[in-house]
Amino acid sequence: MATALFSSDGEEVINRKLDSSDQSISKSTEEALEETYEIGKTISFIQENGFQRVALQFPDELLVDSVTIARQLEDATSAKVYILGDTSYGSCCVDEVSAEHVGADAVVHYGRACLSPCTRLPVSYVFGRKAVDASLCADAFQRLFPDRETPVVIFTDVVYEHVLVHLEAQLGPNYPRAIFSKLPGQWEIPSPNETCKFGRRFSPDPKFWPDGYSFFYVGGEGPTLSNLMLTWPRCPFFSYNPETAEGRKEGLNVNRALMKRFYLIEKARDAQVVGILVGTLGVSDYLSALKHLKDLIRRAGKKSYMMSMGKLNPAKLANFPEVDVFVLVACPENSLLDSSGFYRPIVTPDEMEVACNPAREWSGHCITDFRELLPGGCAHVQFPEISPADADHTDVSLITGELRSVRLWASEVPEKEPDLTVAQRNNDGTLAELGPAASFLSARSWQGLDRSLGQTAVVKAVEGRRGIAIAYEDELES
Repeated sequence: MATALFSSDGEEVINRKLDSSDQSISKSTEEALEETYEIGKTISFIQENGFQRVALQFPDELLVDSVTIARQLEDATSAKVYILGDTSYGSCCVDEVSAEHVGADAVVHYGRACLSPCTRLPVSYVFGRKAVDASLCADAFQRLFPDRETPVVIFTDVVYEHVLVHLEAQLGPNYPRAIFSKLPGQWEIPSPNETCKFGRRFSPDPKFWPDGYSFFYVGGEGPTLSNLMLTWPRCPFFSYNPETAEGRKEGLNVNRALMKRFYLIEKARDAQVVGILVGTLGVSDYLSALKHLKDLIRRAGKKSYMMSMGKLNPAKLANFPEVDVFVLVACPENSLLDSSGFYRPIVTPDEMEVACNPAREWSGHCITDFRELLPGGCAHVQFPEISPADADHTDVSLITGELRSVRLWASEVPEKEPDLTVAQRNNDGTLAELGPAASFLSARSWQGLDRSLGQTAVVKAVEGRRGIAIAYEDELES
């Protein structure tokens, strides 16, 4: 067994305290490990496909059981098993890049997952089986939906997915318009009449879809429930939390959340420099999304810079004060990032497109899956042809109240390659090509911390001053 820990910040890993108090599928007994980690299913996945090198991806809270699971899989399959921890981006995404670093043939992803499609490696998901009383859940459903003719779609958190079979058996005969979503296999092709959202598939009745449906969610508060509610803001939502055995109508102020997203769209319209943040390297079509955003921003008359920096935090993004707004390309569960603590706002690709594409209008709901915005996607809107007379226009910012000038570019205008200049970088004659971004950085008065390795003379350590800045000890003595 080999362990491969990949991190964007080594000091963070050293100082991090792993929280094992809420181990959603971690148990001590051998029988519990077999059941919750689905070891038999994983062994069959490895043996039936003949995998020789397998990467096991664990979130931080489940690393406590990783070694035990890896040893059992190695003993049963003779495959080389690697443990992946501290993923470069969100732990809900499959970290195919880290798996490829160790030459893995497949990935087994443990814990909560966003179910974003992958393209490089075969993936087997092990969500875990958190305890849920199906009878109590069914009773809560019947109390919340006394009218048995109500069209309703039933979703679950991935860790409660196993309860859907029991709910369908208990509720299906009495609720003819109830639809039970499913989590299909990684490589299963959806049928033409199926709707797919956040990895879940269901077939609603077109006569009622979508505004005529209600939603019932099994699970606690989290990004999955928030995404569902912001995707269908006009539909009533109900939930059942298995940990508290409480069924309720969700009272999230959706309108307030949507207005906050609209405010971010206005900030994106005001922006002149946009930073495109790479928030995933595993979700399929992320390269197409980056190219689409870059072209969209250019045609809206704005400048863009692409950045990849792993897990985001305010300190990292504060290094780019020249950027007016950031757009994050990530999986659906990581797209709606709360940027209130950041120096600059962070928007989704959908919000950036509303801000830049004159043919797009604010629809009043959120689209967090960037693949829907690409050509062929259900939400794709072609950038209109711009005549020379309409290329330049002005409008009023809803934030500042000032006039802003907008310059749109026609589609036939090719993107100009940045002028590259050759400059001497080091005294040994090494040459480097500097683009606009590098030239901007080189012109800064402060360019970050410079360790000056090998250039600082070695001197004997001496005792420094003592006290506080307002009154050092030597100053008091004098």
